[in-house]
Amino acid sequence: METPAFLRRLFGRDPRGSASAALALCRALLSERGEAAGATLAREAIRAIEALDEAQHEPFFDALTSEFSPAPAAVARAAQAYQAEPGPRTLARLQRVVEPIRQELLRRLNMAPGGTAALVAMRTRLLEQLGAHPAWRAVDDDLLHLFRSWFNRGFLRLERIDWRTPANVLEKLIEYEAVHAIRGWDDLRRRLQSDRRCFAFFHPALPEEPLIFIEVALTRALPARIEPLLELAAPIEDPELATHAIFYSITNCQDGLRGISFGYFLIKQVAEDLHAQLPKLKTFATLSPVPGFAAWLTGLRKRGELTLPELDTPGWPQAGDPDVLAKPLAPLCAHYLLHARRGDEPLDPVARFHLGNGAMLERVNALADRSKAGLGRSAGMMVNYVYRLEDVEKNHEAYVNEHRVIASRAVEKLARECPLAQSEARPD
Repeated sequence: METPAFLRRLFGRDPRGSASAALALCRALLSERGEAAGATLAREAIRAIEALDEAQHEPFFDALTSEFSPAPAAVARAAQAYQAEPGPRTLARLQRVVEPIRQELLRRLNMAPGGTAALVAMRTRLLEQLGAHPAWRAVDDDLLHLFRSWFNRGFLRLERIDWRTPANVLEKLIEYEAVHAIRGWDDLRRRLQSDRRCFAFFHPALPEEPLIFIEVALTRALPARIEPLLELAAPIEDPELATHAIFYSITNCQDGLRGISFGYFLIKQVAEDLHAQLPKLKTFATLSPVPGFAAWLTGLRKRGELTLPELDTPGWPQAGDPDVLAKPLAPLCAHYLLHARRGDEPLDPVARFHLGNGAMLERVNALADRSKAGLGRSAGMMVNYVYRLEDVEKNHEAYVNEHRVIASRAVEKLARECPLAQSEARPD
């Protein structure tokens, strides 16, 4: 679409392609009061932002950080006025001054067609470079603040994904799957058969973009290995006879929505819907990777804190004998999940997610994933987290308030067999 004449007169050229042009449109958008002109400016500003190449991101985000933040002197005056005379009027003034004008800019950009998707993409680019530009955290905080409102549970739509789902959405499942790679259309078809389920959350502003999706296997037992669930030739079971719903893959699809929790609501609603449809389902559990375990073990060995002959094979665990490795790895994994910490929380990110949702750590499965990815990130280990609906709230409270890892007796016993636990318990 051709740039409107009034914008060409304003900037003297097509106002796209550089950070300065994008910022000029942003300033004009903030000063505009008319709805029609504001919508046009929002559309052009979004186009200009999307047209920025990698070299232009830095000056653009630098300006968003410095120019559109609250003025310290104005904040100080408003705070002093509120302190001198606390009340609704001075509080409202303080709130207006403290809120960055950047948030209003983002709200106005969101008015453009496709504005929400463009802002999510903008945050993706910002996060990619945030480590090198810590000052940009202010911009990220504002985006995250707004996204938490725009993407709250009330706006999300749960949909079952099956073979009748539009092909463009199915293609995105193959692209986004982050836990167990989907090996083409035949693999995807098997994952959507009658004894499998796939559900995703969608948002009205991104109608064909899944935000998060979960894959479920309907079984008659708690699985200890992932291969049977992913086998293309696995027989299709009668879902009406299933007693277990196994959540074996959960994938967040949008990097720009990092920090917004969808998983708890997704698991809770899927469990409730499946139980209503298939009343024989009694157990809702996961078969989950342990993505930090291999790196943790490697760190222990490099520091000389762990010596086990079974782990001395060059290139382990890929090059090791699976039957030999299984015996020492299981107690080490149980110890890692119960005792390795990042502050007050478990070191393992998947453990933090499921325990924070109120699940219980039920079982450790040695060498349950012998794929290259599974061996590389988890040393082949997988675990079952069980969601007992009647205990979810209690477990969640214990985890949040007491930092307790709720685990079965079997896992606790296994952890006590770990050589690290034995050395810690040994008197000096």
